[in-house]
Amino acid sequence: MPGKAFLILEDGTIFEGTQFGWEGEALGEVVFNTSMSGYQEVLTDPSYSGQIVAMTYPMIGNYGVNDEDVESSRVQVSGFVVKEYSKTYSNFRATRSLDDYLKEYKVPGIEGVDTRKLTRHIRDKGAMRAGIFFDKAGALDRLRAHPPMAGLDLTRNVMCQKPYTFGQHSDSCPTIAVFDFGVKTNILRLLKAEGFNVIVYPGITPLSEVLKNSTIKGVFLSNGPGDPDAVEYAKLLVKDIIKTEVPCFGICLGHQLIAL
Repeated sequence: MPGKAFLILEDGTIFEGTQFGWEGEALGEVVFNTSMSGYQEVLTDPSYSGQIVAMTYPMIGNYGVNDEDVESSRVQVSGFVVKEYSKTYSNFRATRSLDDYLKEYKVPGIEGVDTRKLTRHIRDKGAMRAGIFFDKAGALDRLRAHPPMAGLDLTRNVMCQKPYTFGQHSDSCPTIAVFDFGVKTNILRLLKAEGFNVIVYPGITPLSEVLKNSTIKGVFLSNGPGDPDAVEYAKLLVKDIIKTEVPCFGICLGHQLIAL
């Protein structure tokens, strides 16, 4: 029988609910997502690494989980917050429940939370540290000892470990080098669909090594988690790119890095 759980924010605000998913504590930065569907894509988005995500849509889990709608190879969030978790799921592609999925990756969830109130609180006060706990005793002290997101480079935890090719068209098609700081799979799909040959490199790869490939016609900086100002190696990478005549574009974290 699921037990009582608490979502505690660093400013002392407490939301009471019921545990689902993995039975363990979670610490991270609490943020909200307003999507009406696509919770599996949210859970597997590397940009949410180190964060506890609250869904504003009131019922989550009703179509289960499948093996296709993923943005990475695993669940990336630290914790998951919903108003109501649907224990019954139905979809012809579903292979398991959301509850089982969270247990598989040892991610705790909490349901029964007033997510409208939580969202307004985050909107007004800003993103802050939070934790999912089963006992309030000492929880706030443990939470406040957890490092804040500012100043953290989380990209190294989610980038690929070696270069790989994502789809291949003919040699006459332009090749894009993707610097992976936690790239979503769908971004790679879209680049491929536009007719690009896509080669993905770990974000820490020196630009000089990438440009040894004479077929590369452009550089793409991916999305990723954490504070862009803390990703020192990426800021140096952007400076090197700007010195060249290679076209460069980015999204999310990559866009922020270019702006720095």
